[in-house]
Amino acid sequence: MLVGENKPGVGGKPLPGQKLTPKYSVFPGGMGSDAPAWIAFDKQVLCFDAYFDEEVPDKNQELYRIRHCKIYFYLEDDTIQVIEPRVKNSGIPQGKLVRRHRIPLPPPCEDQFYTIDHFNINTEVTFYARKYKITDCDQFTKNFLRKMGVRLNPPTSQPDDLYTQERQKILDSMTPFRPYERIDTLKQFLEHDGHVLRFFCVWDEPESMFHDPRELVLRYYLSDDTIDIKEIVPVNSGRDAVPLFLRRDKLPKHAPIGLYQPGTITNRTVLNVLGNLVGNKGCYILDNRKTGAVHQEFYKDSDLKIGAVINVWGRKIILCDCDEFSKEYYRTKYGIEDFTPVSYKAPPPPKREKTFPPYTGFGSEEDSLCSCMGLVLKPPTKDFKKFLEKDRIGMESNILRFLAKLVTDNPIDKDRKFIISYFLSDDTTSVFEHVQRNSGIRGGKFLERGRIKKPGQELFKSEPSEYFKAQDLFVGARVCFHGHNFLLVDADEYTLNYMEKHANEFSVADVGVILKKLKVITEPRSREIRQLFAAADPDHNKVVGYDVFRYLIVSITDEAFSDHEMMTLGRYYGVKDECEMDLHYLLAVAQEQLKKNRFENFEQLTSVLLYNDHEKCGVLPREVCRTICKSFKLPLADDDLQALLTMFEDDDKQVEYKKFVDGLNWRENPIPVFQTIKNEDFWTQQPPIFHVKGIKYLPLLDDLFGKEE
Repeated sequence: MLVGENKPGVGGKPLPGQKLTPKYSVFPGGMGSDAPAWIAFDKQVLCFDAYFDEEVPDKNQELYRIRHCKIYFYLEDDTIQVIEPRVKNSGIPQGKLVRRHRIPLPPPCEDQFYTIDHFNINTEVTFYARKYKITDCDQFTKNFLRKMGVRLNPPTSQPDDLYTQERQKILDSMTPFRPYERIDTLKQFLEHDGHVLRFFCVWDEPESMFHDPRELVLRYYLSDDTIDIKEIVPVNSGRDAVPLFLRRDKLPKHAPIGLYQPGTITNRTVLNVLGNLVGNKGCYILDNRKTGAVHQEFYKDSDLKIGAVINVWGRKIILCDCDEFSKEYYRTKYGIEDFTPVSYKAPPPPKREKTFPPYTGFGSEEDSLCSCMGLVLKPPTKDFKKFLEKDRIGMESNILRFLAKLVTDNPIDKDRKFIISYFLSDDTTSVFEHVQRNSGIRGGKFLERGRIKKPGQELFKSEPSEYFKAQDLFVGARVCFHGHNFLLVDADEYTLNYMEKHANEFSVADVGVILKKLKVITEPRSREIRQLFAAADPDHNKVVGYDVFRYLIVSITDEAFSDHEMMTLGRYYGVKDECEMDLHYLLAVAQEQLKKNRFENFEQLTSVLLYNDHEKCGVLPREVCRTICKSFKLPLADDDLQALLTMFEDDDKQVEYKKFVDGLNWRENPIPVFQTIKNEDFWTQQPPIFHVKGIKYLPLLDDLFGKEE
């Protein structure tokens, strides 16, 4: 404003003869986008149809020529471009007539440029002394101009060039001396390149020695209407495998009596009009009437359909079926919906069931069965995935342990106690007998670890034997291991928790299944059962002891429930006893675990805990201590770590971390394991007491019969 042509005079007044551009806008204030034009109108172009007259002074046939063109106005920078469509054999340089740039207005306004306000239908614009008549524009341009407030004029038609019309009439009236017959196959190739119709067919050869049908695959190429056929040679058929039954070519519908000579069938017919009169050279022209041409019909896609019989050089071939692409092609093009295949094969004979000889007694049954599977002997395959999933992982032993006793009338064997361990990784079982002093029986390993067959099965048979599974072992079950009858009287805590976590595999630990079974038995006697439980609770504290609860369930169900099912109900509805854990025992177990993993970073652990203690009071919240221990990758289970931290809490629920680390330091403060074990073995005394103070029977009755009004 201060240095250009629009620089005002003193006081901001225009100088004499100076024209200032008025600063106004067609849009009212506050409307429109604030973005610059090169962003708001990016890739938006107005297109106008126009023509101009060009004088031709050098020819008598035409005095002027009308040339049609397109005018493009770019909204982002007000640039204009003029392009003339190219016409074949016009002899005129066409294409870009005016390159894209801002075009000034004609004199005397050459200091200004064309804007959108200068364009409308049925008007003239002058670009560098050449007048262009605008006749029409596209729909986008019309909508844009209407939004700008421009009233559009009605469109006009573009005049035709008279000389061009005269030339076209002359060309249409001329007949060439050598007519050109065009055979265009490019369009068909471009549309159907790679599209192949596939039919499954059969050639029945009745005169052959064995009279066996030959299976073939016919492929029809839509790009050039050619066909090839490939034979499917069965294994051990005795036939030579050849690449193709019929090479790719057009297949005639009717096989000729004799083969045509080369050149007999051609796309065009030519005539020798001069013979050999002029220097033994003939003059050939195309024959429009195709005199003497040999016409031969070939198979098309419309001739091929399921059930049709085609002639392949004298061989009758039946089309029996086709692939999905062929079905979709015929469904789309010809509207065919019936694609029922033609059966040509006899139904296969029923597969003979494979039988195995009975077990001989040598080796295991699986090993003997593998010797019947093939000539090359292979060892029995093991379920390696199950082994990886159910093998010991950290504190998860994946071993179910039960306390058992012998079912016998012998007074000596009645007091013997056994530990039955079932290994989930490979479904094996081992039995150990507890050593009792002065019993006269040497304890220890009673049964080697292995898979145990269920009793009552035939030894030498073809079918595989049944083995004991995890579902067969539960508290109250009677099992027979190699002639010894055991009664499972108890299970450890891990076994009970595992079976309850996997209740879908163990029905005796599924509370939902047990309640349904109990509801069927007790529903007719709901009032009587409520009175029985109320009578068993004289203090009206809504809790009964486990022994009373077990007696009531046995009397109500007439011993239809096993001990494990009653224990599951008791654990679900029971009030568990909050037994205090022995601190020394927990520290001993933790030190043993740290010692096995060679963890000795106790000084660093103390330093980090002290650093997080900003008040230096010697205590930290339990979650902070737990997070720090996890960052040191302390080799302890999360439950054990939580229990240890709880043991070292003060009255304000803050952990005394110095005492906690000193207790874990197995180097300076070792705790012998034998000092922490009060009993020699978990199973030495009588069967473990069920750790439940009492059973809340009201929720059980509500789940069975609904809440009492």
